[in-house]
Amino acid sequence: MKQTRSSESGATKKRTPPKSVDDYLAALPEDARAALEKLRKTIKAAAPKATEAISYQIPAFKHHGLLVSFAAFKDHCSFYPMSPEVMRAHAAELKGYDITKGTIHFPADKPLPAALVTKLVKARIAENEKNANMRR
Repeated sequence: MKQTRSSESGATKKRTPPKSVDDYLAALPEDARAALEKLRKTIKAAAPKATEAISYQIPAFKHHGLLVSFAAFKDHCSFYPMSPEVMRAHAAELKGYDITKGTIHFPADKPLPAALVTKLVKARIAENEKNANMRR
């Protein structure tokens, strides 16, 4: 008897990983896209020397290594400062947000304030530059 491959209709189709930040954002629902586009613009303004990339299948900014990332999920958006030290240093300003050691979760309809994002990004730039200088 001849074996046949299962049809695509019966199998779960995997999403293609995004090749760019624009690809990632284009695949999101409107509310999450709007929140993350605002976040992206704020990060770019705070870190003009940083480059955009996709890292671990989510948007990231790099400056002397990974700087910050962001992502959208079914019920929230996330901003990743990628530094427990920066999170601790700004703990008072992060009260009221759902946070983990290195992540800030927020609803798409209540984006993070630009001033807070700017502070966190600048703190990460300083941290990455300090670490880069120590490696030299």
